[in-house]
Amino acid sequence: MRYQIPFLVLICLLPSIVRAQTTFSVSFPASQSGQPLDGRVLLIIAKTDKTEPRLQVSDAVETAQIFGVDVNGLKPGQAALIDASVFGYPERSLRNLKPGDYYVQAVLHKYETFKRKDGHTVKLPMDRGEGQNWRTAPGNLFSKPQKISLKPGSRQAIAVLLDQVNPPIPEPKDTKFIKHINIQSKRLTEFWGRPMFLGAHVLLPAGFDEHPEARYPLCLFHGHFPDDFSGFSETPPPANMDTTDYIERFKLYGYKKIVAQEAYDFYKKWTGKDFPRMLIVEIQHANPYYDDSYAVNSANLGPYGDAIMYELLPEIERQFRGIGQGWARFTYGGSTGGWEALAAQVFYPDAFNGCFAACPDPIAFDAYTVFNLYKDKNAYYSEGPFRRTPRPGQRNYLGQVKCTLEETNHRELVMGTHSRSGDQFDIWEAVYSPVGPDGYPKRIWNKLTGDIDATVAEYWREHYDLLHILRRDWKTLGPKVAGKIHIYCGDMDNYYLNNAVYLMEDFLKSVQNPSASSEVAYGDRAEHCWNGDPTQPNYISRLRYNTMYVDKILRRIEQSAPKGADLKSWRY
Repeated sequence: MRYQIPFLVLICLLPSIVRAQTTFSVSFPASQSGQPLDGRVLLIIAKTDKTEPRLQVSDAVETAQIFGVDVNGLKPGQAALIDASVFGYPERSLRNLKPGDYYVQAVLHKYETFKRKDGHTVKLPMDRGEGQNWRTAPGNLFSKPQKISLKPGSRQAIAVLLDQVNPPIPEPKDTKFIKHINIQSKRLTEFWGRPMFLGAHVLLPAGFDEHPEARYPLCLFHGHFPDDFSGFSETPPPANMDTTDYIERFKLYGYKKIVAQEAYDFYKKWTGKDFPRMLIVEIQHANPYYDDSYAVNSANLGPYGDAIMYELLPEIERQFRGIGQGWARFTYGGSTGGWEALAAQVFYPDAFNGCFAACPDPIAFDAYTVFNLYKDKNAYYSEGPFRRTPRPGQRNYLGQVKCTLEETNHRELVMGTHSRSGDQFDIWEAVYSPVGPDGYPKRIWNKLTGDIDATVAEYWREHYDLLHILRRDWKTLGPKVAGKIHIYCGDMDNYYLNNAVYLMEDFLKSVQNPSASSEVAYGDRAEHCWNGDPTQPNYISRLRYNTMYVDKILRRIEQSAPKGADLKSWRY
């Protein structure tokens, strides 16, 4: 028997059926590339042209719409098709877009083929100096924004031409105080099967040239990809500097001038007669998955931890007269950098004499933001017998939810399959997971549904859960890290990172033989990036990493430096 749709139902469905006929064809001309290209074609649809559509994709409720498809060997003039079957964010399908006027732009995020040492061949977007950002990556093709009208009752085929290309990014230039270093890593080159490099921006102490006999302690400032050493300026901001810029997060006008003033104030402190002379280093370790490597060895990213510790830091200390011993090295950072600072202290306990970890990414995976990675079955929903409640992904200091974990992960899934979005949950997966059968990171959970893979979670636990590792190995680690761990976090962290800090604090307070002798502090109602100064608003303290911990570093050196250590040549 032939099934027929009732007439009234057909009338109700008609708008969706008509909109489902809208298709976009995205292509590039031979003038941009005569060769076929691999990558991810991203189509962005926005309601406003105040900025380019590609700059409007975010976790905010005002986000633009985005769709994505992988392309392999896309030829000049050949079209990548975006239709109603392609998964999107926040709407999952083109058929769900309402009729009306929109602004459309497309991007081709280029992938490179890597033949790795482990025998796998993978296609990934190599960082090209931009900090792993598909919007600005040099060489990525994109289209000019164009206005379109989605019309009910008509079939539409819209062509989008990728006739623009992102330009190269200039290399930063050396100054009197800021130097730049770039080395090819033997370890990483061997792993990836092509030349791989590590870089750093080094802030030299005042009097470096005038005191050639001095050797200096080193502070490793971990964080996201730095295009140059930031927060340091030899000139004050102009008195008439524009102060009309507005920062919604801080509800503040003129923040750019505040930032510029803080940078100049740091220069004055740095060159003051009482400031201790040391090296401050920001490293560049952007890679094919993210804007940094998390500074550890990883099955998917390669031996970045060892490359940084045994290749890059010794070269920096050789060139710039670092003391080069564990008692004279410290590390600090916030967010990703907070996790990295603590991880460096845990995985290389003798190499550092103290870590200052602010608002660290989850340092205990049984508080992986808002859920327990080991006991919960689903990352996106808490589930009972009769309902499923979405898990929040971000909040403000009042607890008002910005987005859910599902929404953030679906945005990443549109931006890149196989953990290739270049964003937060995908890089955790790339760093912490074992290699999957296809050569890409094994999924910790189904990216579409949120269902957790318990076997992958167990691998994470044994290799990267910092609380578990400290608890498991305290007998050997404890004597090496006692007195070195300092953790700071706002109790209203936007990403719920304080939850894991609470668990770490409980352990550090209770552990014995030896006692941890650690410090854990919280900022009342403070959001992400609170880093330990209760006397200043966070919009100020977050700009003072390089001066906040100096007193504690000096006390630690005085207490722990070995007999005969150089405590004078750098105190001029």
